[in-house]
Amino acid sequence: MLAFSIILVEFLLSGRFKSISNSIGMDRTMRFHQIIARSALLFALVHPFLYGGTPSGGQRPWDPTRQLTITTDLSSLSSGIAAFVLLPSLVLFAVYRTQLEYKYETWRLMHGLGAALIAMLLLHHTVYAGRYGSQTLMTWLWLTLTAVSVGSLFYVYLLVPLLEKRRSWRVTSVTQLTPRQWELTVGANGHAGLDYKAGQFAWLNVGHSPFSPYENPFSISSAPASGSAVSFMIKELGDFTRTIGLIKPGTIAYLDAAYGTLVVDDRKEPGVALIAGGIGIAPLLSILRQMRLTGDTRSVKIVYGNQSINQVAYSDELDKEDVTYVLSEPPETWQGETGLIDPKLFDRVFTQEEIREWVFVVCGPSKMMDVVEDHLISRGAPSNHILAERFDYD
Repeated sequence: MLAFSIILVEFLLSGRFKSISNSIGMDRTMRFHQIIARSALLFALVHPFLYGGTPSGGQRPWDPTRQLTITTDLSSLSSGIAAFVLLPSLVLFAVYRTQLEYKYETWRLMHGLGAALIAMLLLHHTVYAGRYGSQTLMTWLWLTLTAVSVGSLFYVYLLVPLLEKRRSWRVTSVTQLTPRQWELTVGANGHAGLDYKAGQFAWLNVGHSPFSPYENPFSISSAPASGSAVSFMIKELGDFTRTIGLIKPGTIAYLDAAYGTLVVDDRKEPGVALIAGGIGIAPLLSILRQMRLTGDTRSVKIVYGNQSINQVAYSDELDKEDVTYVLSEPPETWQGETGLIDPKLFDRVFTQEEIREWVFVVCGPSKMMDVVEDHLISRGAPSNHILAERFDYD
């Protein structure tokens, strides 16, 4: 029952509910989703071994009255056995998703349907094989909890797309920024546009039905104050992103937005430090643009790391700011910072006063973010002055 309860909560921690992910943070929500999923798996795997096995299976020290002896009715046990087999598969496929050759959209669909199937199997097993679950009040409780949790899938995959269908967008431009990075801009198709804050991201669906699983999360690089058009900076990584250059202007698109907590609009710190690694510059660019368009007078410093110089995007715009470029594989003529974004670099770029008083917005590879956060905290930066959003959670 404990494992079943955790699994039901997992449906609400999918990251697609703004009231949860935008208040806690998407990376924290998804990391918690991963941790408790593995906890549920552990409880579920231990579960059958805590029982007596059969009426003749012998007494357990923790069950002197033999109340935990399981039924021998195979019809009641079969759903639990099926869930016992399927749950490890679901978790392992999620943990090793990036190593498998499945398309993201295929995995996502399989993950959602698999979770729903496991929930239904566990509902049957809990009610028909368990003494407590078979009691009328408990049966209704499990039915209600399962209906709410599985119903969240209908909300995400049916109701939200239905609302999106009434607020479609059209691709207005696709611009190549670097050899593997693109800017895709969409315009509102007969509606007022998107209500979002600088630094947030959206689930983008281009060229497919709003009910299609072919949608991906991308950071918004445009500023809310720039108008109704919304731009995304996208790097070629997966199946969809490799086709960005083939998308034609006028293609229908849909947005599920806005998500994310990299927002500095209402903060009171005297300065804003934007720390980006690679494609992590996208939401930080949105923040920078919004600050400039709204006349924000706070000081700004940017640290932007990449592997090579041909990966640096928007240099014409960034060069107008106090920016420090960092290259791990610089050309021979490079005069800027080299290596990685590390503590020594931070101590050269930021004063002790800035580290204590400014807000730091960090986005990029997980290892870089770990180094930055650990160093900031060790130098006295309050943890609530560090805003971070991760691409990976393991």
